[in-house]
Amino acid sequence: MKASMRSRQEPRRVSNGVIIAAMLLSLCVLSIVKARYCSTPFGPGKPEDQLQEQMNSSIRMETDDERVPAVNTAQEEEEEDVEEDTGPATKEAAPAEVAANTGSGAGKKDNKSASKKKKKPTCFMTSKRSERCEVAGDIRVVGNASTIYISGLDREWTTKPYARYHDPVAMSHVREFTLKPLPSGAAAPACTKNHSVPGFVFSNRGFSGNLYHDYTDVLFPLFLSTRKFKGDVQFLLSDLKPWWVAKFRPLFRQLSKYDVVDVNNDLETHCFPRIVVGSDFHKDMGIIPSKAAGHVSTADFKRVLRNAFGLERAAASRGGATGDGKPRLLIISRKNSRRFLNEREMAAAAAEEGFEVRIAEPDQHTDMATFARLVNSADAMIGVHGAGLTNMVFLPAGAVLVQVVPFGGLEWLTRVTFKEPAADMEVRYMDYNVQLEESSLLDQYPRGHQVLVDPYAVHKQGWDALKAAYLDKQNVRLDLDRFRATLREVLAALPPAPTSTTPAT
Repeated sequence: MKASMRSRQEPRRVSNGVIIAAMLLSLCVLSIVKARYCSTPFGPGKPEDQLQEQMNSSIRMETDDERVPAVNTAQEEEEEDVEEDTGPATKEAAPAEVAANTGSGAGKKDNKSASKKKKKPTCFMTSKRSERCEVAGDIRVVGNASTIYISGLDREWTTKPYARYHDPVAMSHVREFTLKPLPSGAAAPACTKNHSVPGFVFSNRGFSGNLYHDYTDVLFPLFLSTRKFKGDVQFLLSDLKPWWVAKFRPLFRQLSKYDVVDVNNDLETHCFPRIVVGSDFHKDMGIIPSKAAGHVSTADFKRVLRNAFGLERAAASRGGATGDGKPRLLIISRKNSRRFLNEREMAAAAAEEGFEVRIAEPDQHTDMATFARLVNSADAMIGVHGAGLTNMVFLPAGAVLVQVVPFGGLEWLTRVTFKEPAADMEVRYMDYNVQLEESSLLDQYPRGHQVLVDPYAVHKQGWDALKAAYLDKQNVRLDLDRFRATLREVLAALPPAPTSTTPAT
């Protein structure tokens, strides 16, 4: 009987085994097919998301409008990674909330033990791009040794105070700080300068010196991390570049009542009641109010900039600065790649369409306050994709930004860098997508060349190939009929001039 049952079950086992094996084989085949045919950047789904996923931190945006002075320019690459922040990543897991109801039988000892386990770590990742270390107590900063001694610290921590942790190239140039337990007695470094306010350590290494990175990696994170102190905070700047500090000193004076300390070259032992090392990061060129202390926003940051640089215009209009004149168009010029080849003709066309036109080319020698006032005087600004467009932070509310997108399928890149931030800055945004006939690439490659006929195939070769083909070598000659049509759209998008009973701002 048992033998008979076994003989009946045997075919079933064999059949089940065959089914399972077939399923496993199918999964393997599907995995191979997916890896071979579905992992390319421009398959089904959003191509820009897939390209960012493929490239990860190796993708950077070339923004070479503002070059770093001669020292170490090779190290401070002027490129931007466009990988978006997808949420916090923990270096050491951030504390979870203790359950409100621990049960009627839970004693004080259990609660104390649970609380101890959930203690916030000294250093933790606030996003995949930023790490913050924060502690209060007896704190002594020996800057020239990049060491911070903290009473009661139970272990050493190391950190780099620059909001670009996802980018190993940028972070390789940032000085590391070590947080150590404060030695007892005579072994502890003696305080030579005491502070009654918190200290805040940040760096302007990495890719700073390029205007886009100045704002994305340093200034936006600095504002959202320190505005809550209302000026009662001492900035300790690592890797300080004097020309860079001078450039943004008006902003620093809005955020801190004290002069910035060159912490790496300072011989003092600074003592603080509290220290924060490293800024928070939310997104490229912007702030998420719901995540920010005091719910500060990008618009708040712009208002602080206006105060810092003495900008008078709060709002743009069709009537220009006076309300009864012409709107001003600012054309951002470039010397190197992505130049306008018919800049004068563009200016003439804009004048005929009713604009007062200004042409300007910012560089590292440009006085920031002077250029900020020029941008603030504009009702519209146009430029080819690059760091110069970062100056939109100075545009008055309601102004129009026209980003000229070079030929080569770069819409995903231009979207994350300037299109998306524009709305939070109260700036109206427009694209001008360069057609092949408007690109200098036609003079460099034969008509059937891959660079001209299949940009996405070039994208698949990686960031270096994309950058070389479409960012480093391309200039543009705008079609004046298309340009005029865009200008008419800009005029229609501008707020109407204020009435005679409403004073212009």
